[in-house]
Amino acid sequence: MSEVRLRGFGWRHAGRRAWAVRDVDLRIGHGERVLLLGASGSGKSTLLAALAGLLAEDSGEQSGSVEIDGLDPRKARERVGIVFQDPQTQLVMARSGDDVAFGLENRGVPAEEIWHRVTEALDRVGFPYGPDRSTAALSGGEQQRLALAGVLALRPGLLLLDEPTANLDPAGAALVREAVRSAVDDDTTLILVEHRVSEALPLVDRVVVLEPGAGVCADGAPGEVFAAHGAELAAAGVWVPGPPPAPRRSTSGPGAVLLAADRLGLPPRLASTDLRVRAGEALAVLGPNGAGKSTLALLLGGLLRPGAGRLSATETLAGRHAGTAPHRWRAPVLADRIGSVFQDPEHQFVRTTVFEELALGPRRAGRPEAVVRSVVDELLARLRLDRLAAANPYTLSGGQARRLSVATALATAPRLLILDEPTFGQDRRTWLELVELLAELRDDGHGIVTVTHDADFVAALADRTLRLRDDASERPRQPSDDASERPRRPGDDASERPVERAGTGSAGRDR
Repeated sequence: MSEVRLRGFGWRHAGRRAWAVRDVDLRIGHGERVLLLGASGSGKSTLLAALAGLLAEDSGEQSGSVEIDGLDPRKARERVGIVFQDPQTQLVMARSGDDVAFGLENRGVPAEEIWHRVTEALDRVGFPYGPDRSTAALSGGEQQRLALAGVLALRPGLLLLDEPTANLDPAGAALVREAVRSAVDDDTTLILVEHRVSEALPLVDRVVVLEPGAGVCADGAPGEVFAAHGAELAAAGVWVPGPPPAPRRSTSGPGAVLLAADRLGLPPRLASTDLRVRAGEALAVLGPNGAGKSTLALLLGGLLRPGAGRLSATETLAGRHAGTAPHRWRAPVLADRIGSVFQDPEHQFVRTTVFEELALGPRRAGRPEAVVRSVVDELLARLRLDRLAAANPYTLSGGQARRLSVATALATAPRLLILDEPTFGQDRRTWLELVELLAELRDDGHGIVTVTHDADFVAALADRTLRLRDDASERPRQPSDDASERPRRPGDDASERPVERAGTGSAGRDR
């Protein structure tokens, strides 16, 4: 077990004026279980990185001190295990079992004990494959479970979890929470960052809330913190227990078909799928991890060539001269018609500042510079990125990076938006603003397709759902052009609104 002590701790990334986190005074005793909350950009992930000894001295400026059992975290790394927001950053081996064993071998665990601990850790997190499974063939959610298994196998005294269930389907999230529950005993100190507050509360006995640039603003037992500060925290953007946000229903209804997919697939990542994407409609793509949702998003966005079936853009989307196959469109034409948000925001950043990243799309589309600046300034303000215009995209928090990736897709005002987990890492305030922004675009006639595990987001925005199944042998239902389903809401009769379904393969990097 480990004790954490921070005295006036702060960190400012190199090249940034604003501090990522500042003036944190905090003591976490041996065996405590803490839920760390705060609005997007309050420094939660930076604080965890500091505790894990991962903030290099030459990568920024530190104030105050941080200690693990009286030691500088850089000298106490063997006592600490961390699972990052992006699991790809900590998967290093080609086979899943080898990846879990990697840390144990580095720690000098006896060879006869290693594979017992590997098997135990994989079972704990509900990893659906054997140890020989290729890490390159895992979905984002499956990678997250594997990363957690690798940390649990080390049996750390301090366990740091940064949004461990954010990219998991409900069943997978429940397995991970149970794995954490069983792993955290009297010998383990836990610090958890999680936006699914209600589900996380059974795992913790204390809540600590960070205020951007101002340290700890609330600290205590969960019931006491939320009773005394719940309304104030919610207004500041912190997720608190309570009823889900009200739905933002369409004011216009669906319009013309933009894309038509007929037995579209990319074996083995996505099996035969049929759907219609319409203007003025928000379609949510649901399904378990590994079902092919992200592959479908890339196909719909014209970023992958179909391996089977057909994807056709109608003239409403393509115009008269672009052709019907989005994957054949030139980059400026594609960006002008379809905007895509990847599951990993960093994969679409190519410029050195937030402003230049947002300006790239409109400039490639030939917009006048005055228009480019106007569009960028509006998006910066709308998505609360205006103070970060000069920042390097790779120094943003997870929530800020996600908002930037959404903004880049919006910058050219495309007729169709394809978004993969758009609400990942968002605080309550920016979540609500994102829902409202997408609802306005839908009501203005834009098509919206979202891949998501966020049930509240589906209930708030989606007009129709497409559920992928992790079963390649099942033939998909053939939906008619007007088949639709609103997510179930109070007063709805779910039996009157059948869900579109499609069978998919289980491999491929998808959420």
